[in-house]
Amino acid sequence: MYKTFIDGITFYLLENEYYFGREGFYGYDDDTERFAFFSVAVRNMMQALKIKPDVVHVHDYHGGMVPALIKIQNSRTKFFNKMKFVVTIHNPAFQGEFHPDLLPDFYDIRKEYFDDGTLRYRDKVNALKAAIVFADKINTVSPTHAEELLTPEGSKGLDGILKLRKNDFSGILNGIDYDEFNPQTDKHLPFRYGKTRPGIKTKNKLVLFKELGIKGDVDTPLFSMVSRLTWQKGIDLVLPAIVEVLEKGGNVVVVGSGEHGYEQALEELRARYPDRMAIYIGYNNPLAHRVYAASDFFFMPSLFEPCGIGQMIAQRYGTLPIVRTTGGLKDTVIGYDGTNEDVADGFVFDNYDEYWMKLTTNYALEQYKNQKVFKKLRRNAMEKNNDWSEAGKKYLALYKSIVK
Repeated sequence: MYKTFIDGITFYLLENEYYFGREGFYGYDDDTERFAFFSVAVRNMMQALKIKPDVVHVHDYHGGMVPALIKIQNSRTKFFNKMKFVVTIHNPAFQGEFHPDLLPDFYDIRKEYFDDGTLRYRDKVNALKAAIVFADKINTVSPTHAEELLTPEGSKGLDGILKLRKNDFSGILNGIDYDEFNPQTDKHLPFRYGKTRPGIKTKNKLVLFKELGIKGDVDTPLFSMVSRLTWQKGIDLVLPAIVEVLEKGGNVVVVGSGEHGYEQALEELRARYPDRMAIYIGYNNPLAHRVYAASDFFFMPSLFEPCGIGQMIAQRYGTLPIVRTTGGLKDTVIGYDGTNEDVADGFVFDNYDEYWMKLTTNYALEQYKNQKVFKKLRRNAMEKNNDWSEAGKKYLALYKSIVK
């Protein structure tokens, strides 16, 4: 166990070379065992180090068994008996399912909690269900995603148990770090700018073109994407939209990595349009900052997106998001419809469909030609407040509602 202090916050770090000495955080065949060890260790650590929080806030299935573990095994222990629990659901596609015979081995919890249905879902122990059952409050990362989680498709089947806890369930929109993502102070930008001098933004575009070896000028619309390249992120819609942009004289930059097929498809497009498109396979934080700052439009047409931060970072840098109305994208982007330029800060469409993606991309291109409207939308985006202050107040209120 290690302890460190960063920005006035105490962090405890748990080391186990067998479980955690790996390149990634998750995505392994033994993940349910790894996070079982983590959950038990966290419980034991609190008691051993006499760390007694009022509220333990766990996230997704990875820490989802902690409320169950403590309430089943330690509810009569003075140290734990007043402790409250909150679970935040980020991605219901991953639920931490494992065979019931492993429940006593992983957690020293009697199998009867599976047999009576408390921890059972689809004939397996389900760690995310356990979190929903045993937490005092449940939330997710946007109001719209909270509504989506009450449907079978949106919750991946857990809507029934969430409906039973509906009075304890809410959505709180995430924010972004306004110190890290600030075009006025960003150390990664060749030219810094703010909402009072947004014209300087175009100088970053020219520098990025030169850096990436693509041809364009300040008047060339630049579309970008900074993302994991996975099916969830709507890459199937982005690929034809990229062709639409390139065929009409625009430029495209993509930064990200993920599924091999998508990486190859992007490589093929770059080979077809070497002067107008650049890709970076991997993640490069300084480059990502420069891409946000240089771009005019940002692709994010996700199939589902509990909250998303890419669209908020784009807005912070005066780059207009093109999004589908799902989850946090619906809650953070006001689409321009030709009449609402006083409030719009991006472009939106509803159906997960190539036709609507291309139509919306072309509509964005048309607005780029009308610089008066485009500049107003860009200013709206930069004036939007997506920092953590409002979310912080809501989380504090959530904690206070369960601490007596």
